[in-house]
Amino acid sequence: MPGANAKCSRDNVRTILVIDIGGNHVKMGLSKPPQRCKFKSGPKLTAKVMVAKVNSLTKGWTYQVVSIGYPGPVAGNRPIAEPCNLGSGWAGFDFANAFHRSVKVVNDAVMQALGSYRGGRMLFLGLGTGLGSAMIIDDVIEPMEIAHLPYKRGKSYEHYLGTRGLKRSGLKKWRKHVAVVVKSLSAALEPEYVVLGGGNVKKINKLPPHTERGSNDKAFVGGIRLWERPR
Repeated sequence: MPGANAKCSRDNVRTILVIDIGGNHVKMGLSKPPQRCKFKSGPKLTAKVMVAKVNSLTKGWTYQVVSIGYPGPVAGNRPIAEPCNLGSGWAGFDFANAFHRSVKVVNDAVMQALGSYRGGRMLFLGLGTGLGSAMIIDDVIEPMEIAHLPYKRGKSYEHYLGTRGLKRSGLKKWRKHVAVVVKSLSAALEPEYVVLGGGNVKKINKLPPHTERGSNDKAFVGGIRLWERPR
């Protein structure tokens, strides 16, 4: 829950509120001093309700700018499609107006990928409620929407690798699907390394070759890094 008030720095360093919107939870983090809190999301959560809950839970926090990781495609600093696992009213929503601050909105996989990036060619796959994906090549971010492309038997990658796919097929088969997808995408995209993130990565006991285990905490690192990059 929110802690003590965060005081503004006296230099030009901005204090950043990072919001990571997921299918199960919305997580908030303050860059300085570090503070965290979260609340449950789900299929009834609308954009307006999300903003109201964030403002309520972060009352007393001081921040100048906001980073938002959104579970869907983003263009022009706004969502351009409704999310699969949340409520309505997200597409075109003006977060800057809602928060009365400068806001940077990116796909949630992009934000976690940026927090995981350590140079070169990296492929990021987020194993969560859905399937997030992004590539970063020599510091250039390329958001991707692999989740809904056909993978097997006319079903999408997300159908097999998302949380529902895990529950449907069981842990053993799900792990095999993850390994197959990492191998095939690596062959096609030729990354130097793959980062598997998202909440379900903890269920992977043996990582595929040239693959690293990510963490949801990297989304907060990525949200801070967004303001360190020209955009």
